[in-house]
Amino acid sequence: MAEAERIIGTPDTPDDSGEHRAPGAPTGSGVSAEAGAGAQEAHARSGRGRRIAVLFAVAAFAYALDLISKTLVVAKLEGHEPIKLVGDLLELHAIRNPGAAFGFGGAFTVIFTVIAAAVIAVIIRLARKLYSFPWAVALGLLLGGALGNLTDRIFRSPGIFEGQVVDFIAPKGFAVFNLADSAIVCGGILIVLLSFRGLDPDGTIHKD
Repeated sequence: MAEAERIIGTPDTPDDSGEHRAPGAPTGSGVSAEAGAGAQEAHARSGRGRRIAVLFAVAAFAYALDLISKTLVVAKLEGHEPIKLVGDLLELHAIRNPGAAFGFGGAFTVIFTVIAAAVIAVIIRLARKLYSFPWAVALGLLLGGALGNLTDRIFRSPGIFEGQVVDFIAPKGFAVFNLADSAIVCGGILIVLLSFRGLDPDGTIHKD
């Protein structure tokens, strides 16, 4: 009898829980580690999704404000006398600007159009690695401002990619600008501050 059992072999003995574990099956600690890693990855994706939503929400808000303001300026102010807001210090004065922000580089309209399109593409590409809320706001301002002025360059006269941007905010002794320019400058300042603090778009903080 003993010899028969030796030849046939004894059946596997169940573990303390009364269950058989298949060969290669993960242990309890392995399952917990995998579940924890999966939860962290899901949380990271969720965080990135929220930051991307913030970026595009800020961009849409800045773009809408710029588009609405320019539409009103063209309809109500263009061809009329400037409107004084704060005496001679600040007025609304509609002009057409072929150059970059604040009227610089009027002879390079096409070049600035290409640069604006490239900036938009870079921001959208960078959004895939975005985990920082302040960076989402900064890039959203840049994106909204760039889209606002790019819309003018594509759709306004004298022609596609050569359109002149509508400017109307005229402080005394300073260049005339628009809300898109303001959004670009604010976004740029915020990016400089974040860089000085050592905060990267992916949320990491480094100190030099």
